[in-house]
Amino acid sequence: MKIDRLIGIITILLQKEKTTAPELAKRFEVSRRTINRDIEGLCKAGIPVISTQGYGGSFSIADGYKLDKSLFTNDELQAVFAGLRGMDSVSKGSALSSLLDKLSSKGQRVIAEDMIIIDLASHYQPSLTQKIQQLKNAIREKHILSFQYYYEKVEAKRRIEPYRLIFKWSAWYIFGFCLDRQAFRLFKLNRLWDLQTDEETFSEREIPEEELSFGDYLAEGTFHLKAIFAQSEKYRLIEEYGIDSYSVCQDGRLLFERDFASYKNMREWIFSFGDKVSVLAPDKLQEDRKKQAENIMKMYGEKADDFNLSDNMTHRCQVPCAIISRKGGFRL
Repeated sequence: MKIDRLIGIITILLQKEKTTAPELAKRFEVSRRTINRDIEGLCKAGIPVISTQGYGGSFSIADGYKLDKSLFTNDELQAVFAGLRGMDSVSKGSALSSLLDKLSSKGQRVIAEDMIIIDLASHYQPSLTQKIQQLKNAIREKHILSFQYYYEKVEAKRRIEPYRLIFKWSAWYIFGFCLDRQAFRLFKLNRLWDLQTDEETFSEREIPEEELSFGDYLAEGTFHLKAIFAQSEKYRLIEEYGIDSYSVCQDGRLLFERDFASYKNMREWIFSFGDKVSVLAPDKLQEDRKKQAENIMKMYGEKADDFNLSDNMTHRCQVPCAIISRKGGFRL
């Protein structure tokens, strides 16, 4: 829509010192002639866009200009404010305060409601803020980054070309081209330390569309889990997988089935429940649970052979149990 494009152009002009017609045309996928008409329309609306002609010509906006808040509805403004407040939680400066100053006119102050609070920080807030600022600068200036990364079993030095900062799955990630693996990779910030910005710069690569489908990293896959959970764990199943993620057995326990893309993630998730879950499938996960219990007992000086781990963990759940459907009645 034209109004969306006009607002987008104003926003870019407020953020950047100057921009060109070709840049705007490419950004909004329209012709240069359309952009010139848009600029003319903005000038007629009273927005002070300065146009520089000739070689290196560009558009800019007059210093000190305040964006008219009437361009946005109150709901739109509050949505923007909520997002900026979230970014402020992991930033050194305040983008929200800056925008409020731009939107406010003399004698009238725009107020940001606080009915929605987004906190993107974590227990590592100070170091996280520093990392995010450093990563943003490296992405903007196209500097190669090096850091120490901690995998499940090893740690390694990595060098990447950074492209995107991502908040997903309740955590922050940096997406970039790993120069060591010669492939695009996603790195979790809480496992990334000793971050260094190299003097060396890079030329931006074209990112294949499929690499930007970040949801594929945790997409459902071929590791099928079938397990029985204690009734006390219902809140976690609902919190993490929804109200319809389980069926209720006749004895009150919860039957859970789901496919996982990563065996490692599935195993760590199951292990976090301790003795509140019994694994029915896959067999490998049953064996891993037994080994974990044996190792824990050895750690405390016990003999695993004196305790029938196999019977306690799996045999009691090998027979079918009656399931109570949500609509009432029983089935086997």
